[in-house]
Amino acid sequence: MCGRFTRKYTWRELWDLYRLTSPASNLEPRYNVCPTTEIDTVIMRRGEHVLAPMRWGLVPAWWSKPLKELRAATFNARIETVAEKPFFRDAFRRGRCLIPVSGYYEWQNTSGGKQPHYFTARDGSPLLIAGLWDEWIDVESKTPLRSCCMIITDANEFVAEVHDRMPVLLQPEHFDAWLSGKAGLDLLKPPANDLLQRWPVSKRVNSSRAADDDASLIELAAA
Repeated sequence: MCGRFTRKYTWRELWDLYRLTSPASNLEPRYNVCPTTEIDTVIMRRGEHVLAPMRWGLVPAWWSKPLKELRAATFNARIETVAEKPFFRDAFRRGRCLIPVSGYYEWQNTSGGKQPHYFTARDGSPLLIAGLWDEWIDVESKTPLRSCCMIITDANEFVAEVHDRMPVLLQPEHFDAWLSGKAGLDLLKPPANDLLQRWPVSKRVNSSRAADDDASLIELAAA
């Protein structure tokens, strides 16, 4: 699964990838992005790519209770059930998005406890995760809330050395097919084994309370 990631890409990098029509934005680095916080997503609006901030943790449009009563973990959707599971199936049909990240954390079970590893692209470019989004009307405040989730698949051989699952990572040539809804589950496959690199990092990142602006969280852990 993917429950934590980083954002240290620039607006220019996103524009080069997506040809965004949104106004330029000052994107501050974040090194401990957690579920339920606001994250960047890219959606298609009238045929154009738009950057849209959303809550990480999908709230389906049909949810009829206060947000605090949504106790299910909806920040990841498994590829095996994403098209049928009630929480995700409507968004799969009509609410596609891309979630840019600079890298993500995954944990390996070891004799000394859970060891976090940081995964990022070998060439340093942003990773583009296939996601879903929906808009919910808060039953208490009556205000709209946009939210999203990542789609998770089986790990490729490289990632499987640490964990058996990973996010679905898409290449630029697949963006429009995914966002428009033309592509189905056949597009959502593990990437090539040489796409990513990884290294162990400090166990301080095991806490969701680790500072969001602490760049040392992604440094190679001391042996």
